[in-house]
Amino acid sequence: MNYIIKPLALACIFAAPAWTFAGSATEAEIAQLRQEVKALKEMVLQSAQQQDAIQMQSSAAMQAAANPQPAIKAEGLALKTKGGAEFSLYGNVRGDASYQSKGGSASRLYNQISTVPLGGSADSSDQLKSTLAATRLGLDFKTATQAGDVGGKVEMDFLGANDTLRIRHAYLTYGSWLLGQTWSNFAPPDYMPETIDAFGYVGGSIKRTPQVRYSHKFSPETNLVLAAEDPKDGSSTLRLPALTARLNHQFSNTLAVSARAMGTEKKTDADTQTAWGLGLGAKWNLSDKTMLKADYYHVKGDSSFVLWTNPGFVTNANNDIIATNVFDSITIGLTQQFSPQWRGTAGYGYMKADENNAYINAFADKTKINKDLWQAWANVFYSPVKPVSLGLEYVYGEREAFSAAANGSTTGEENRISAVAQYNF
Repeated sequence: MNYIIKPLALACIFAAPAWTFAGSATEAEIAQLRQEVKALKEMVLQSAQQQDAIQMQSSAAMQAAANPQPAIKAEGLALKTKGGAEFSLYGNVRGDASYQSKGGSASRLYNQISTVPLGGSADSSDQLKSTLAATRLGLDFKTATQAGDVGGKVEMDFLGANDTLRIRHAYLTYGSWLLGQTWSNFAPPDYMPETIDAFGYVGGSIKRTPQVRYSHKFSPETNLVLAAEDPKDGSSTLRLPALTARLNHQFSNTLAVSARAMGTEKKTDADTQTAWGLGLGAKWNLSDKTMLKADYYHVKGDSSFVLWTNPGFVTNANNDIIATNVFDSITIGLTQQFSPQWRGTAGYGYMKADENNAYINAFADKTKINKDLWQAWANVFYSPVKPVSLGLEYVYGEREAFSAAANGSTTGEENRISAVAQYNF
């Protein structure tokens, strides 16, 4: 109504003097007056239209404020494969460096305690090593079906021969079943104290095997996992898979244990032997910032599941299995969370082989088989921001061989400082 009433009022105001003036004014003056009134009316109409536009914009802004629209977030978008599976990408970029005062002579910087030179040597001392081979890339998949979700994982790093790409995990899951390669059911890393070393230290294991696995939950606190695994033992011809069993129990929110068993056949062209092992692991939260981890193994006749052991068995010239290695190992460590950014771990690992003369005497070079191994380490990790982790670790260890080297020493040492920088994505 504004742009109707205002022009009419103004027109009346200007019309009154015009009527009075009309009797004496010339026609030219009247025409000029009409043009000025017309121009004034157009200005009034334009002003009214602008005011209405401003009012409409203000009304729209008030309505938008009363009914806000949700923001679009990239992380909320579901990523799908050509086959319709949802997937997520994860991994890390990791750089490792190590200064080795004494230790193994191989180019790779990770744990080599079982083969360090006896008595030390020049080629194993004062070495700086670095690598990015532990950089990791993984994909998790999930497909919803009428019979339930089917899941899968593919994870790789560059720790293959000569830093080539290798498969860490590649498996599918359906209900209680798992088929593919992942952590061994007998030797999982769950109970190893934290280390910077990508292979861990004596007493623990990071074995991954191709397997078929079945899980059964007895209760929310207890479950049983059974698996048939390919142990990937190059010293034995595989005819039957290794059978493993793991019973997990959560005693409370602070204490969890795992009891494990393994049985497998060792085979040569002429003979067979049964190897077996037992394992027991525990995690105990002493407080909300302090955790204790421990893992124990007793194994006879196998060297494929637990790292840094002597060969599982020895043969004679006819490929008959004449003796087997028996060993016990344990690792224990305490992790402390000092603050949201700082944490640290102190750990110790030990492995001891039985002194079986038939086994020991079967080796021409007894300096290459170990009577015992031990390592102690301490580390600290700092995370300035969530995806970044920086770590520093010191480790010292020794191996004692069953025979002395030419220099008279039966002991080899590892003395090393390691550092890591990792970006998780």
